[in-house]
Amino acid sequence: MPNEEYAIVLDYLPTGKSSSFKSEPIAQVIGTEHFTLLEVIPLTQLKILEKVYIGKDKREKIQFIKKRVSFEELTNTSLSEINKAVEQIVRDTSGKFLDFFNKSGSLSLRMHQLELLPGLGKKHLFEILKQREAKPFESFKDISERIHLIPDPAKLVVKRIVQELEDPKLKYYVFARPPARDERSFR
Repeated sequence: MPNEEYAIVLDYLPTGKSSSFKSEPIAQVIGTEHFTLLEVIPLTQLKILEKVYIGKDKREKIQFIKKRVSFEELTNTSLSEINKAVEQIVRDTSGKFLDFFNKSGSLSLRMHQLELLPGLGKKHLFEILKQREAKPFESFKDISERIHLIPDPAKLVVKRIVQELEDPKLKYYVFARPPARDERSFR
């Protein structure tokens, strides 16, 4: 899977974690493409919810990516900011998520990808399929106007992404990068 190019800062710790052996500034970030949770070593002070470049080329604010982290390793500040960061990403790249509403298909004979969104059942599914067949959705506002049972489709996507980040045992990952598998669990 390709690496992240940009990330949103969830937390900035100027003296690092108290449990760390080495006292160095550290930040927790979430990738904007695959929602990868990472710890990075910054070159300068960072603001929460700031977008930073973490790609392969010359980075202005990030020295290096330290490691990938799990949801359980996030700081309290990161946990409190993750919904806002994910919503910011979803709204900034809404075309990608509109494609999901317009083009998603069946997972099995009994389940459709759209049903993975929290709170979306068969009634919603059939209405979405009927509406998108008549005319593809053009915006989140268009979805909420045509499907009256869904007041804010972006929030449904945000809930699903956070659910994918939080639960390492999910069967389907639609938006977020699946967690790294622990080799010990396969023995």
